[in-house]
Amino acid sequence: MSALFSWYMAYYLAWPLVHLRQAMRNVAQGRFDTRVKPIMGRRRDEIVDLAEDCDRMATQLKLLVDAQQHLLHDISHELRSPLTRMRAAIGLLLQSPERLEMLERIERESERIDTLIEELLTLARVQGRPESLDTEPVDLMELLADITEDAQFEAGIKGCQVRLEAPPSFISRVNGELLYRCFENVVRNAVRFTRASTEVLVVAQFFGSGDWLVVRISDQGPGVEGHRLQSIFTPFERGTEQANAGFGLGLAIAQRAVEMHGGHIVARNQAQGGLSVEVTLPRRE
Repeated sequence: MSALFSWYMAYYLAWPLVHLRQAMRNVAQGRFDTRVKPIMGRRRDEIVDLAEDCDRMATQLKLLVDAQQHLLHDISHELRSPLTRMRAAIGLLLQSPERLEMLERIERESERIDTLIEELLTLARVQGRPESLDTEPVDLMELLADITEDAQFEAGIKGCQVRLEAPPSFISRVNGELLYRCFENVVRNAVRFTRASTEVLVVAQFFGSGDWLVVRISDQGPGVEGHRLQSIFTPFERGTEQANAGFGLGLAIAQRAVEMHGGHIVARNQAQGGLSVEVTLPRRE
């Protein structure tokens, strides 16, 4: 009887492990629809918990792979358009060498591709782990002042203003380059979409006994459709009326950079019109 009981216990413990091993092999081969828990029946033990973890892992891997495939599809589409225009310009230039405007077209499309590649590299960088960030003490008020000063030049072309209202100093241990790109992308978006002869307002305030910084960038443009207030932070997300307004990577980079610093970013339509993007960051010692 004891031998039979021992055999039964060994079988009871071993057979689910065989299924788990096979499931791991299936997932490793890309079959992410593999599920183990339904096979376990009514048993309730640590092995079932492990099966649930295995199923969650397979689901998460499928989501990540699908997102990667979608991103690669979008990238190929974004690169194909300027390359097609460049090939057309080169063809016309070969037929009529005197058409110098074709050279200008080629130069513009080359710059567009270079910008896209730079933004893709930045996006890939901010997909990393927060602990991998190189950080140093940075005065975020000085950083915002530099960004608004640079943005004012661009705004001046369309007769707009960029105004900064901020406390004297907020020093935090951050990656200055990533947060510079974050705030620059948001401010430049605001300048791009605000109406002519209006103002982009950048307001920075302390919150929670000075341990948090809230930066609100508000424009006086058309705003964003309510159902897109979340999706505008998705890579390559652009409205139909914004087909030529950048690549749709700026806000995706901004969101990930903020999250890597333990903060969050949200967009809201203003009651008086325009879009307001709010960035909240903790002070990091």
